[in-house]
Amino acid sequence: MALTGRADGPPLAAPGDPAGAVRRSLAAFAAAAGVGPRALPGIGLLGERAAVAGFGRRAPLSAGGAFRFVSCADGSIGVSLARATDHELVPALVGESDPGEPWAALTSWAAGERAVEAVARAQLLGIPAAVVPEIPGKVSDEQATYRALPTASTEGGVRRTGERPVVVDLSALWAGPLCAHLLGLAGARVVKVESPERPDGARSGPGAFYDLLHAGHESVCLDLASPRGRDTLWRLVQKADVVLESSRPRALHRLGVVAEEAVAQGTVWTSITAYGRTGPWSERVGFGDDVAAAAGLVVRDPVSGALAPCGDALADPLTGVAAAAATAAALRAGRGRLVDVAMREVVLAAAAAPGPGPHTTCRLPDGSWQVETEHGRHPVRAPRARAPRGRARGLGADNGAWLGAR
Repeated sequence: MALTGRADGPPLAAPGDPAGAVRRSLAAFAAAAGVGPRALPGIGLLGERAAVAGFGRRAPLSAGGAFRFVSCADGSIGVSLARATDHELVPALVGESDPGEPWAALTSWAAGERAVEAVARAQLLGIPAAVVPEIPGKVSDEQATYRALPTASTEGGVRRTGERPVVVDLSALWAGPLCAHLLGLAGARVVKVESPERPDGARSGPGAFYDLLHAGHESVCLDLASPRGRDTLWRLVQKADVVLESSRPRALHRLGVVAEEAVAQGTVWTSITAYGRTGPWSERVGFGDDVAAAAGLVVRDPVSGALAPCGDALADPLTGVAAAAATAAALRAGRGRLVDVAMREVVLAAAAAPGPGPHTTCRLPDGSWQVETEHGRHPVRAPRARAPRGRARGLGADNGAWLGAR
């Protein structure tokens, strides 16, 4: 709640039960991985990035500032302009060579467009955008994809067994690295693989948050533009008990890395995508805030009625924990498995769960906020983050250990 609403207004409760979804996923992960709950973080992980970065609520913008709602002729869409390339693509989106300030141009253009068509055009260009449903946790038939399962899996060959599973982590940003972090806390050996051209974008964010997720993991850097680098990547994949990635399917196919082949050899392959790795939206892009909006995990300002995002990129931590639980269960089963985790479907399940119920929010004399429900009074706490276990390894620091003298 501390991250939801206007800076000058009261904190607002998210619809559904995202905190409960995280609590249940963490319990499922602990049971499957055979670790005690005390070895794992709690639901506070939902706000750890905000705590490290110093984010607060700032509706109508997202906590991180890169996401906004935009009104269309028949509804609202959520758009993330998180990368420089997203801003550079706005002229192509609105059909003007020099439209001026990107957000102003996008807002003016969208006003005359149907929401579904505006999102389709944005996605065609690779801009993360989504239609906001009218009811949390329920999308229209026009916005439904081919399935409604947060995780889907396909069984493969018999898995190699070892005392300490090896996780090759090809993911980036938050959801995938959080999954890898939890697997590492449960005893897995995690090796993060990046390319020098496109290292994990989170490396340029708050260092303490990157350290929190990656301390204790090894780092390999490969030139994936070269045949030798691609061949080495496939050999690393063949050594893995788990491969974790968050790319659109065609990206790894271009590198000669085929998930189904690894799964047939006994590897657990966990694929995190915005809308599922197969089906009509398999190539759509999404970040934490716009995917959460796609599932209706949004609130309305009690005064203006304007839409406001919930928390900080909630689809990322929700998905990261759900992916960890599914991966641990697959490891325990003893066979290769392709675990397909769709971020929007994970959030839909959380948004559709029973919500917080009747409550009132009031400001105390010391400036803090308190929520009163039928169960009592509860303080609205600022987000907090655990201390990192150490420093994350530098890019390619473990090339020698994994790749030899080359």
